Amino acid sequence: MAENLGFGVTVTRANPATPSSVINDKPSAGDPIPSKCAVIEVHVGELKQLFNSIDPSPFRKRDLEPKAEEFIVDWAKEIPRDSALALVVDLDRQAGLPDEAAVLRDAIHEFFRQRAQTYRRRLRELFRRGRTSLLIGLTALAVAVALGDFLANLLKTSRIGEIVRESFTIGGWVSMWRPLEVFLYDWWPIRNEARLSDRLAAMPVRIRYMNATSPDAWKADWPLVTATGEHSETGPHQKHKSS
Repeated sequence: MAENLGFGVTVTRANPATPSSVINDKPSAGDPIPSKCAVIEVHVGELKQLFNSIDPSPFRKRDLEPKAEEFIVDWAKEIPRDSALALVVDLDRQAGLPDEAAVLRDAIHEFFRQRAQTYRRRLRELFRRGRTSLLIGLTALAVAVALGDFLANLLKTSRIGEIVRESFTIGGWVSMWRPLEVFLYDWWPIRNEARLSDRLAAMPVRIRYMNATSPDAWKADWPLVTATGEHSETGPHQKHKSS
């Protein structure tokens, strides 16, 4: 099953039963795909379509295109946690530079490593707020119980005293709602996202070359190599004119 994400990106549903013979039925380059592996297939016309075009960072540190990230992550969540993941990029051109598959893999791994670190920072911040909320909640509960008992003793000849005591006790426990929510419910989805990002940051990545448009199509795609041997972010048509 495939879906068009716009910007020329099509994502095919992960298929843990995809045999290696199917993955390797066309010219390809990159990491070997284990035979028992859940494969996520992404179909693009150019490699640069996988990445956010407005991100000014170097390519190896550039964010994935948001819709591509969303679909890769969502379908990875459907796969059992003990299953290995792999990404196959179906590319509508012929092979370009010898190391383009390795550079693509490094860029994708770096993105998901940063994603994992972001979620772990978020988890630490959540626990910090949870501890602060717990301290405030316990203080409020203790004060509410003590004040309720004090007022109940003052009004012990009336049923109003018991009503006041129960009201303060309930109010004190309400103040514990936020820390209980943090430590019972909020933390584990964030931890799961971090662990999933770790899996995606370690998955093999392979390029499969599909229907080539022209032998020189790779020259307009990333990555290019300059005369100095360094990777360039722009194609030949984007070079700046010298004054």
